[in-house]
Formats: sequence, structure tokens, C-alpha cells
Amino acid sequence: MTRVLVVDDDREIVRVLRAYLEQEGFTVLTAYDGESALHVIRRERPDLIVLDIMLPHRDGWEITRTVRRDEHLAPIPIIMLTARVDDTDKIVGLELGADDYVTKPFNPREVVARVRAVLRRAQGGSSPRSSVLVVGELRMDVERHEVTRQGQPVELTPAEFALLRVFMQHPGRAFTRLELIERAFGHSYEGLARTVDSHIKNLRRKIEEDPKHPRYIETVYGVGYRLRDDR
Repeated sequence: MTRVLVVDDDREIVRVLRAYLEQEGFTVLTAYDGESALHVIRRERPDLIVLDIMLPHRDGWEITRTVRRDEHLAPIPIIMLTARVDDTDKIVGLELGADDYVTKPFNPREVVARVRAVLRRAQGGSSPRSSVLVVGELRMDVERHEVTRQGQPVELTPAEFALLRVFMQHPGRAFTRLELIERAFGHSYEGLARTVDSHIKNLRRKIEEDPKHPRYIETVYGVGYRLRDDR
């Protein structure tokens, strides 16, 4: 059974989300502060984390940073909860490796829908035309959810994996940011176009020898991005 960790210092929010998620068949783990959350993450290895930003002891940004730096925990999807409406806060979370965000106050059904959508992306979504994609020195095994560069494993978040899969399925094609959002995350994804830039920045850091002079993911000025086709 899929296990979701809900982390928030507001116990009523945790109670409500737990009820809705359990009604949909998820096993729910809970934590109310950053230290406890990290303990549960390391001990239980949940399938997904719903994580508030403002927490006692350690905030959501620090937890996200810690999870993404640990090779054993890095693949766990993270949905951030934020009471802030400033886009900058959302961008920071996504740059640190969060896969999605929900702004408070929210409809619990929306959170459940986001959980399902992010889990689908993490599990590879619908069957691709080929389960193994190769572009240059990049190799993606979609079914195993693995990426290698020059034979070395590359740890990607579910969102980064989804974006790279779109690129590798269509090497050489230029995509706008909105096209990337729709293809990688689905039409229901309500993220900002600028969130794509955050994920691209992270992808370049992981797959490029020199992220400032990318060999793979090129910026197409006035359009968006494309994966260079050098096969």
C-alpha cells in the first residue's frame, strides 16, 4: 500500500489530510516538526511527502534539501504546502527539488489529486513508445525509472525525470514552457511557467559537464528549450 507522510505543525490540517488520503486508500504517516519528519523519512522511506514550509526546528526547505542530498532518499516525491502567495517562495522550493506545491488554504481533494498526479509521474505515467531512450551519452530506462550518463547513475526527482523523458522522446524539438508543463505534468498541473526554468536549472546541474555551457538542454530564445539531437 502506498505510504504518504504528511508534515505540518497545524494538527487540524494533518487530521483532515489524513482522513481524505486514508479514504482514498493511502497509508498515512504524520509528523508535526522538522526533526520528527526527518526521523520518519529515514526510518520509513515513504512513497511521497506532503511537506509544510513553515515548521518548528527545521523548515520545509531544509528538509527538502536534506532529502535531495541523500542518494537513498532523493527519489521520494515532495509536495510542498505554503501559506505564502509570493511566487518567489514557490520557486525556491522547486529549485531545491520539490515536485509540486499547494497554497493554503486548500481543498483537501486538490491535495489528494496532486498526490495521485505526482505519484503517477514518479512511477513513469503511461507507457511510453519505448521503455529505453538514448540520446548521446544519456540513457533512460523508463520502466526502471533510471537515468545514466556515460554509464554513471543520475539521481533525478520525479519532476526532473518527467521533463527529461519529454525531451528524450523528442530530441531536437523545441518546446515552450507551457508545452513542457502539459506534456510532463498533465493539463491539470497549475504550476507557473517559471517553475520549468527551476527544473531545467537542476537538470543541467545533474547531466551537463558545464551547466553554464550546456551540451544537452539548449535554450531556444523566444521559445523555450530543446534537447540537442546528436545521435
